[in-house]
Amino acid sequence: MIEQLFGSKTRVKLLKLFYGNPNRAFYVREITRKIGEQINSVRRELSNLLNVGIITSDNTNNKLYYEVNQKYEYYDPLLTIFGGKSSAASKSSNKVGTEEGVEEEFKALGHVELVVFSGLFTSDASSPVDVLIVGNVNKNAVDKYIASLEEDEGKDINYSVMKLDDFIYRSQIRDRFVTKILNSKTHILLDRQGLINV
Repeated sequence: MIEQLFGSKTRVKLLKLFYGNPNRAFYVREITRKIGEQINSVRRELSNLLNVGIITSDNTNNKLYYEVNQKYEYYDPLLTIFGGKSSAASKSSNKVGTEEGVEEEFKALGHVELVVFSGLFTSDASSPVDVLIVGNVNKNAVDKYIASLEEDEGKDINYSVMKLDDFIYRSQIRDRFVTKILNSKTHILLDRQGLINV
C-alpha cells in the first residue's frame, strides 16, 4: 500500500532508512547492504530524493554520503510516517528540536548538559570520538546507552564523558581534543547551556 503511495519499494526503504536515522549519513554501498536492494535502483531513487530536496549529499574522505535534509519543507510529516524507533541513535535524534523530549531521553544517564554525535554518526573521520557526553552522569547507565548504540550500528562506538567544569575549561584553553571534536562535523542532540559557543 505505502509503496504504491510513494512510487516504489526501494524509495520507501530509503525513506525508512534516512528518517529512522536522521543524524546519520550513508554511502551508496552501505545503503544497498542495509536495505537489500540493487545498486542501480538505489542510485536512481537517491537521485530522485536529491532532486526533490528530501536528502542532501556531501563528499567526505573521497566518498559521497547521503543524509536526510532536516530543513526540508515536509520533514516533520515524513518523520512521523517513516521515523519509527529503529535505533537508540534515532530515538534520540528524532527528538532534536524538542528540547524537553531530548532531556527526557538522557535523564536516565544522570544530569546531562551536552550530547554531541560526531565521527561514525556524521561520517567525519577527523573527530576523535563518535559520542561526547558532558555532565554528571551514571557510568553504568552511559555504558548501557553506548552498548545499545553499538548493537544498533554493528560497530564499536568511541565515546568520551566529561564533567561540565572540565569541558568549559578545556574549551576556553582551546584544548586539542575538544577543539578537534567541535571543528569536525557534529550533530548536537542536547546543549542545555549553549556550551558549544563557550
